[in-house]
Amino acid sequence: MKNHMKIEFLSVSQNESLARISVAAFISQMNPTMDELTDIKTVVSEAVTNAIIHGYEDKPDQQITLECSMENEQIEIIIKDNGIGMVDIEQAREPLFTSKPEWERSGMGFTIMENFMDKVEITSDEGTGTTIRLVKQLTSTRALAN
Repeated sequence: MKNHMKIEFLSVSQNESLARISVAAFISQMNPTMDELTDIKTVVSEAVTNAIIHGYEDKPDQQITLECSMENEQIEIIIKDNGIGMVDIEQAREPLFTSKPEWERSGMGFTIMENFMDKVEITSDEGTGTTIRLVKQLTSTRALAN
């Protein structure tokens, strides 16, 4: 059975925790391991923070859309902003790259996402926003069946 949720929230840093908790609560019915749950919460936090800081340049009156679906043991998370977008996605994916060096950011967001998830797809157009699609195959449900 496929299950799906979608929420929209303002681009304020306090809503980063809302996004993490919402996804964690939604996927908890799949009985993820603590490591899987922590990984997923971390990547959601990274993606939402990127949307707030880089996509909307810390403007608190913009919308972020978060969708999460699950089918079998697979989780799919989509985080979308309608911000400034990225000119060079490959450069943004490089470890330690940041578009805001003056903010003392680490530039590890995409690297973390790629290490914790099975698939990370980024689509972005300058001036229209960025969409990040994250996919993870859970192992816990399969382990319970054996």
